[in-house]
Amino acid sequence: MLRVDHVDKSYGDEEVLHDVSFEMESQDVEVIVGPSGSGKSTLLRCVNRLTEIDDGAIYLDDVEIHDIDENDLRRRVGMVFQDFSLFAHRTARGNITLGLEEVLGLSSEEADARAMDYLERVGLEPQADSYPAELSGGQQQRVGIARALAMDPELILFDEPTSALDPELIGEVLAVMKDLADEGMTMLCVTHEMGFARSAATTLTFLDEGRIVERGPPEALFDDPEHDRTAAFLGDLTVHR
Repeated sequence: MLRVDHVDKSYGDEEVLHDVSFEMESQDVEVIVGPSGSGKSTLLRCVNRLTEIDDGAIYLDDVEIHDIDENDLRRRVGMVFQDFSLFAHRTARGNITLGLEEVLGLSSEEADARAMDYLERVGLEPQADSYPAELSGGQQQRVGIARALAMDPELILFDEPTSALDPELIGEVLAVMKDLADEGMTMLCVTHEMGFARSAATTLTFLDEGRIVERGPPEALFDDPEHDRTAAFLGDLTVHR
């Protein structure tokens, strides 16, 4: 489904991604971990062209993403942001219906019905008419997930979806993500939540200084990593979580 092929990205003299390559199949859950500044979020943004790569190529279903209409690409590749990125002046329902009407061309009635279906799916049907300021951080993030799901994407990108949440709210978002993984949703996730990585990921990738250090089944990286840098990072992260 997704192929990242020798991707490089720099900001001025700062090399953020270097020769990054990996492939994902449909229904895979790829979790990317690494220290701050390692290029994880930049990599996700490159996949749906919120950030343009400098070299290499990215393919969705064997089609290079620059050959796909930008709006179509972002419909097929949904994204859940760490800062929620909801429209403050629209209700939870309105945040979902906007894309359905403007991008998919659904009628207001169709969009409303679909929005309610997905709010119910993330446990927020009673909050449909609440504005973001009236919702907890966990609820706002679940609206963000419902908004992405409602577009019926082939792949969803999660960019540290729990990093802005208070500890007691993290579980409700991870539960929704775990359900999606169990249902076979194809997901590319940047997260520091090691419990989710161990239980839900089909593949775990350790990215450091813009390079893939190690990649494989999560149990291999957690229990028998090949590189000392991987062992040190995952060991430290597990201890502090």
